[in-house]
Amino acid sequence: MHMALDEVLLESVRAGRRRPTLRLWEWIEPALVIGSHQSVMNEVDAVAARKLGFVVTRRMSGGGTMLCEPGRTITYSLYVPESLVEGITFRKSYALLDDWAVRAFVEMGVPASYREINDIISPRGKIAGAAQARRRGFVLHHTTIAHAMDVELLPRLIRIGRPAIAGSGVRSADKSVSPLSWFTSLSCAEVAQNLQRYFSNELRVHSSEVTPGELEAAGHLVSSKYGTPAWINRLP
Repeated sequence: MHMALDEVLLESVRAGRRRPTLRLWEWIEPALVIGSHQSVMNEVDAVAARKLGFVVTRRMSGGGTMLCEPGRTITYSLYVPESLVEGITFRKSYALLDDWAVRAFVEMGVPASYREINDIISPRGKIAGAAQARRRGFVLHHTTIAHAMDVELLPRLIRIGRPAIAGSGVRSADKSVSPLSWFTSLSCAEVAQNLQRYFSNELRVHSSEVTPGELEAAGHLVSSKYGTPAWINRLP
């Protein structure tokens, strides 16, 4: 449903039905989210995922596989016109769209900085990873933040460094992870609240909700695309 909402809300902004939007969201079940150009066979240890209760889903954006858990992971999505990053290289656009979050983390006492192309990091490793999709002059930029994580789960669930099974697909990079909880006593919910407050203070914003029409459209996309084995297991 979250994957479908990203596509629906990007289209709502593109069509002028809503203003450029920041959506902060959380997970209700453990998930492995693979990039649009990845292969499930190459990325996911299916036996370990079933045993540990992780569902597998595919997003519309590129990048590598993300491990997400309820109460331990925060994701935000930005739906903005491409003119916001006009004149900036694709690589540099990630840092620009995540800059506010880096500064918010520093304000919380986290030693955060940016590493090209798409990582928010601490001196001990990766805190968050971003991915993008661009459609007809508009950008979906979403960033998944590890508030807490059992870092030993990563090599069990994601086939980083193992031989490829499928002949195609972008492979996830092997990067050390350093969750926010290593640096702050703030809870996952408190970090999300601080991110929302910081963003609101940076820009003139107003609160909104996902509309019934957007929810209905996302539900149709779950049934026809994002919830189907054909989408999740497709070979890029």
